[in-house]
Amino acid sequence: MTTVSTRQDTTALLDRFRDVRARTDRLVRDLTPEDQTPQSMTTASPVKWHRAHTTWFFEEFVLGADPGYRPRDPAFRYLFNSYYETVGERHPRAARGQVTRPGVAEVAAYRADVEQQVADRVCAGTLDESSLALVELGCHHEEQHQELLLTDFKHLLSGNVIQPAHVDRAADPDPTAEPAPLRWMHVPGGVTRVGDAGEGFAFDNERPRHRVWLEDVELAGRQVTNAEWTEFIADGAYEQPDLWLSDGWATLQSQGWRAPGYWRHDEDEGWTTFTLSGRRPVVAAEPVCHISFFEADAFARWAGYRLPTEHEWEAWAASGQEVRGGLLDPERCHPDLAREVTLGNVWEWTASAYLPYPGFVTAPGAVGEYNGKFMNDQHVLRGASAVTPPEHPRITYRNFFPADSRWVFAGLRLAR
Repeated sequence: MTTVSTRQDTTALLDRFRDVRARTDRLVRDLTPEDQTPQSMTTASPVKWHRAHTTWFFEEFVLGADPGYRPRDPAFRYLFNSYYETVGERHPRAARGQVTRPGVAEVAAYRADVEQQVADRVCAGTLDESSLALVELGCHHEEQHQELLLTDFKHLLSGNVIQPAHVDRAADPDPTAEPAPLRWMHVPGGVTRVGDAGEGFAFDNERPRHRVWLEDVELAGRQVTNAEWTEFIADGAYEQPDLWLSDGWATLQSQGWRAPGYWRHDEDEGWTTFTLSGRRPVVAAEPVCHISFFEADAFARWAGYRLPTEHEWEAWAASGQEVRGGLLDPERCHPDLAREVTLGNVWEWTASAYLPYPGFVTAPGAVGEYNGKFMNDQHVLRGASAVTPPEHPRITYRNFFPADSRWVFAGLRLAR
């Protein structure tokens, strides 16, 4: 993480802190207590828990650094710790939806209390460099949870038989609209540098910057679309074991996958998908979304191409003009039409396993558990999605999920 030192930097940090906290409140503004309490699966968390956990992070690591600090409620350290073993015991992840108390109102009061105390300390200049850096880390951490909050809440709503809407979307795109034409962008081979260059904030898993060797490669200028995915379905690809990795085929068989997550085929309506605006027809020109690594890999093989490695992806993104689009709009929360964007619409599965960079070292203490402990059995995704806060992504960012994850806003970009 970076350090914050000058008064100007401190003022900017305070503004950012308040903006991030306000965005979380905006995202849950229209949710009822009933919306915020349930948990739809063990890998998702309740909205209320996300709100409390992001507050606990500031309380534990910023306020808690003061030996004289007394927590608002000692039980919160157990209830809202996520995976920090160094901090102590924690409530089981799979049972977060059973925590009916504290309620939504008490969590809101907890958020306001901790937020004010952090802001007071930043304004008073009583936080040292390390604590200020943890405030910055906490802002990025809360942005991650803003995306997870929406992702998890979408999964919860999708299980409701009435298929309710969370946001009132603007007019649907023209179903006959065409995506950007598919053109290939060349990345010359040779030695290149990847990873954080130290010019701003970065998570520890983006460092250290290091050299890699790449062969010549071309990446598609845009992401794969729903229209292309329906061709994949129509060709019987979900019934062809030769297209699939062994674990992917086994998962497909056990889970009954026949289309992306949230898709459904009706005789009258054809393909529809569930969105945070309710169920609606699949738009051919939008990027395909809610697919697993296994599906992305199978599609690339079916199409005669492959997935890029994360280093190829980063070299491609760094070689041209960075274009952002289709990032979080609280009034939409859904990808735009497919076009040539670097960061936005859907996270992109890569062929790379999530592993440490050469020379990676975890930070001392509990904060060192942030990323490093998950570097096994996961795959890297690059880019950003329609529920990623606009200030959050960068081309060195390494997102990661297990290969069978489908509730994530994830798609793919082809390489050859």
